[in-house]
Amino acid sequence: MLALLGFATIITLLFLVMAKKTSPVVAMIIVPIISGLIGGFGFEMAEFITQGIGSIATTGVMFIFAILFFGIMNDTGTFKPIINGILKIAGNDPARVAFASALVSMIVHLDGSGASTFLIAIPAFLPVYDQLKMKRSTLACIVALSAGTMNILPWGGPTIRAATALEIPVTALFNPLIIPVLFGLICVLIIAYFLGKKERSNEISKQTVVKMEDLPSEWERPKLFWINIGLIVASVGVLVSAILPPHVIFMIAFAIAISINYPNLSDQAQRINAHAKAVVLMVSILFAAGCFIGIMKGSGMIDEMAKAAVLHIPESIGKHLPFFVGITSMPASLLFDPDSFYFGVLPVLANTAAHFGIDSVEIGRAAIIGQMTTGFPVSPLTGSTFLLIGLTGVDLGSHQRKTIPYAFLITMIMLFVSLLMEVITF
Repeated sequence: MLALLGFATIITLLFLVMAKKTSPVVAMIIVPIISGLIGGFGFEMAEFITQGIGSIATTGVMFIFAILFFGIMNDTGTFKPIINGILKIAGNDPARVAFASALVSMIVHLDGSGASTFLIAIPAFLPVYDQLKMKRSTLACIVALSAGTMNILPWGGPTIRAATALEIPVTALFNPLIIPVLFGLICVLIIAYFLGKKERSNEISKQTVVKMEDLPSEWERPKLFWINIGLIVASVGVLVSAILPPHVIFMIAFAIAISINYPNLSDQAQRINAHAKAVVLMVSILFAAGCFIGIMKGSGMIDEMAKAAVLHIPESIGKHLPFFVGITSMPASLLFDPDSFYFGVLPVLANTAAHFGIDSVEIGRAAIIGQMTTGFPVSPLTGSTFLLIGLTGVDLGSHQRKTIPYAFLITMIMLFVSLLMEVITF
């Protein structure tokens, strides 16, 4: 009974979210509560919800302050000189320009926002691509691959969602994937250079040099550039070393960053308000997910679903579940939005894997190397995809045909390296 109710809950959630009948936040609160009532659970669901929210509280705090911290870094113009320097070196060689557009997109995506990356990288490079007569689809592909691979970062949406859904520390999920991700990023740079070389046959202007628009901004702090760079490097270094919990790192980093760059209280309030929308949107989803996870686990629905799944999965496949999750993770982005997959499907996969003696963290790692990472900038289920194609003027079909094979290749490379390192077992 509980297994059927659990599957019905997830299918209903997927339908409501993917058909855009309601928002993910509302669906993840209302649907499990109705299912819980049908299953005979009453006021005890309040305890389930409380436990679920409690399990993701630190993740929510980390995400809040990570967004604020990197948002402040963008406001101060910290990344602008780096980007302009890269563009200057690239000159008018299509191969170097393509390589530079990948590198810049990676740097810009340090804030974990696909929309921000597209809004900065596309306008910066579109003029030079047009002047060099390079295909806009090439720019869309390169920026998508760069942002997608960087989306695996600990403060990226998929990794946070996976850690939340599986109730495991973000560092335990991500840190073993550092080397596979580096291989993925190297692969992106190679692909970008290769795509750029293919553009060399076009007639190009021999005097084209481009840079980011140097618009005056009252919020930029060029005199504090090296201090801000040092703060970013120190924060990321401490994060990777796991000396302090991620939420503590970003709380401290944000407090230092905003105090140094904007000592005036009014300025601080304006900068926080400028990033409040992004913070509220993501955190509301996380806490709604806490409600969903709390009821699904507290009621026993996930356990029963996993037991039912085990009965129908051959042992020969079950023992290799992380591998199969890794292979299907990127294509799954075309079928599931991130909330539906990570909060609806992933817990079932993890609990199923547990019955075969596989640690849930392996399922989480296998999922994030493709699902809404390399897959998010090609998925019609994410708004950022339409922002990307809108800014470049490329139609969705053309973008997908060009980008999906490369995105899948990058996922496979990261999966292969993960298998060699035994980060994910076969």
